[in-house]
Amino acid sequence: MSRHIPFERLHNFRDLGGYTTADGRTVRWGRLFRSDSLGKLTGEEWERFLALGVGTVIDLRYPWEIDAKGRVPEHPTFTYHNLSIEHRPYDQAGLGPDVETGPFLAEKYLEVAHDGVEELRQVVEVIATFATSTDESLVFHCASGKDRTGLVAALVLALLGVPESEIIEDFALTELATERLLADWRDDHPGQEPSWPGYGRAPADVMRLFLSALTHQHGSMAEYARDLLKIDECLIAALRRNLLEPAEEPEWPSGARTTEICRNSSAFGTAPPAGRSHAGSTSGSRGNSARITSGHGWPTARSGSPRSAPPARPPVPGNCGGTIPQPGAHSPRAPGTCTG
Repeated sequence: MSRHIPFERLHNFRDLGGYTTADGRTVRWGRLFRSDSLGKLTGEEWERFLALGVGTVIDLRYPWEIDAKGRVPEHPTFTYHNLSIEHRPYDQAGLGPDVETGPFLAEKYLEVAHDGVEELRQVVEVIATFATSTDESLVFHCASGKDRTGLVAALVLALLGVPESEIIEDFALTELATERLLADWRDDHPGQEPSWPGYGRAPADVMRLFLSALTHQHGSMAEYARDLLKIDECLIAALRRNLLEPAEEPEWPSGARTTEICRNSSAFGTAPPAGRSHAGSTSGSRGNSARITSGHGWPTARSGSPRSAPPARPPVPGNCGGTIPQPGAHSPRAPGTCTG
């Protein structure tokens, strides 16, 4: 079964089904999709999208990106959620040619993982709520379907029990869309070329370094989700029960189903109500203390860590066409041109 769903205007629309978990189960096909911006859908491609039976769309972009580039058209068959997980805009295309793709993007992902804890938790809650209540599919996306989308895909696949090697493999599939993403950028910037060679790229080292840094700080993706996102076993059970095959029925007290128990617990305490568009803009924890220093090294050791690390490289200035928020600031409507 093909993982890539062909569209003319969408370059990175993929099915997350088919991956095998550590306990031998398989992610169900046709339930969970990742994509670049759905605001590009028109005409026959819009009809093809609707035919996928999408019941929920999660847009991970900033509100100002949506204002500038548009969003998926409204339709009665699905619910739309805007949950902007990134809090510090930057311009990838404008980075210098000496910026290493792997370490730089891995560090940005680590930043998002700590800045966007509230929104990331809500993303997982929406996916779990969708999964327990319907047989329709869900799509989450950002601009290029690469960075913010790649982080969410890694989080969900890890919670489902998919091994790290397959999570990295899924991330790197965006490389197949790089040339088309570059062509879109050139169409928007006639006569120009990105100054950063890493624009539109998704080498495996990015995800490998990010997962290594997250594990170094928190022990594992699961521990990060438990400690920072406050995702409990009930929420993980709901994800696994409804997104994995075979969907074995666990034994619950008095015959209660996963859905019933989870709806009565804190796991679903902040999920947006179904059938309503939702925009999230609250800040999360600022606990990011590691820096990625090389494509093959360990993240910078924290205070008291027995592992030494190479000197941290100097921070790379970002530019998003306007004022860049200072570290720790959250400005969801700042003007700029970001990707991922």
